[in-house]
Amino acid sequence: MRPAFLALSSLLLCASALAQQALPPEVDAALARAKVPRDAVTMLVADADAVRPPRLAWRAQAPVNPASIMKLVTTYAALDILGPAFTWTTPVYTDGAIVNGVLNGNLYIKGQGDPKLVIERLWLLLRRIQGLGIHTIAGDIVLDRSAFETTEADPNAFDGEGLRPYNVAPDALLLNFKSVVMTFVPNRTAQTAQVNFEPSLTGVAMQTTVPLSAGDCGDYRSTLAADYADPARIRFAGSYPASCGEKVWAIAYADPRSYAARAVGGLWGEMGSQLKGTVRDGRVPAGLKPVFEVASPPLAEVIRDINKYSNNVMAQHVFLTLGLQQKNRGSLDGARDTMKQWWNNRIGTGEGQPVFDNGSGLSRQERITAGELAKMLQVAWRSPVMSELMSSLPAFGVDGTLKRRALKSGGAAHLKTGTLRDAAGVAGYVDGASGRRYIVVAIANHANAAAARPAFDALVDWATQD
Repeated sequence: MRPAFLALSSLLLCASALAQQALPPEVDAALARAKVPRDAVTMLVADADAVRPPRLAWRAQAPVNPASIMKLVTTYAALDILGPAFTWTTPVYTDGAIVNGVLNGNLYIKGQGDPKLVIERLWLLLRRIQGLGIHTIAGDIVLDRSAFETTEADPNAFDGEGLRPYNVAPDALLLNFKSVVMTFVPNRTAQTAQVNFEPSLTGVAMQTTVPLSAGDCGDYRSTLAADYADPARIRFAGSYPASCGEKVWAIAYADPRSYAARAVGGLWGEMGSQLKGTVRDGRVPAGLKPVFEVASPPLAEVIRDINKYSNNVMAQHVFLTLGLQQKNRGSLDGARDTMKQWWNNRIGTGEGQPVFDNGSGLSRQERITAGELAKMLQVAWRSPVMSELMSSLPAFGVDGTLKRRALKSGGAAHLKTGTLRDAAGVAGYVDGASGRRYIVVAIANHANAAAARPAFDALVDWATQD
């Protein structure tokens, strides 16, 4: 271990000696109001440049479930290993001649983990195919998803909310987060609401109007009485309150395995092109060369979506990509091995090693201590990618998951949030009134963890008043 890391470790180890110091009164009071006991939280405030012992350390060496705060570890590791300019590519192949606008063979699209292949970028990819002079495909469109070694999982398994987009599983060819976006537009003259679906899915009947109803907007989703149980049909048994105006509702498609084929087939047809065969899963034949490939936005941009809006599936894609790039295995085991090796080499091999699961925090197994997380944030503060990491974090009272939270002190902070059923917290960088910058970590593991947010905010406020 390098001397700088030894010095940094020794400073953070001082946190243990401070473990019994009193919490700030305003923090203690907020925890009491939330009915969260002190021994259910871990808190640490330390200089970002690690020149002094921590200002505050409370149970800083206790391993806790960090929820989505674990995305901080995944995204910094990716910046450090892959670099902020890293991109994912999606190559396209053909295995036949193009004659009079007809591809006499198959078209192949190979997914390599692009976490942001949304519908607009899929449209551009298919437009590039049309630009080759292809308007009819005599064979099949073959989707190669072999880059990631993932297993089929029940989307309801984690929390019973399988239709929530945050529960979408990773896929080497992840299209539009496997989600359908519905836009409801009231038409008072016709007394109906028009329902627009994006994307249109092949073989799925979609109800395009619902009756309008009177009354307050309220819980309009319940009023609609949507039925998504049949993957071949989306319908509504209820009505849409006219007072809601225009609303947008995104859901995860009920049959995620067939989503990519349905989305590609539907969009290809909408663009005026024909497919004689089918859209199916398969492998690109050995030796076939791509006719072109499309590149994702750079990693520095991707991690802004991950951290500011806590996008789980994008974080899991970054995690799996680390395994694919470093171990030639796009698997959870490959990613975990990569993360452990990186942590030991870059952060240290001391006690309190993190437990890595899927890299997103959507996990009951992941663990980290406040002390180890703060150490990583101090290493990141001195790294060449510090600006990219910090700019990816929600700014308190400005954007992302912290847009609606404000500091009483009026101070500034860039913090990653995390929330699960029994875990909640914040971690990141806080500007003190003195001009110093601090690392702040605050995590609760308790049935009332979500109610502890005012205590976290009080700690951030306390950190600014130095």
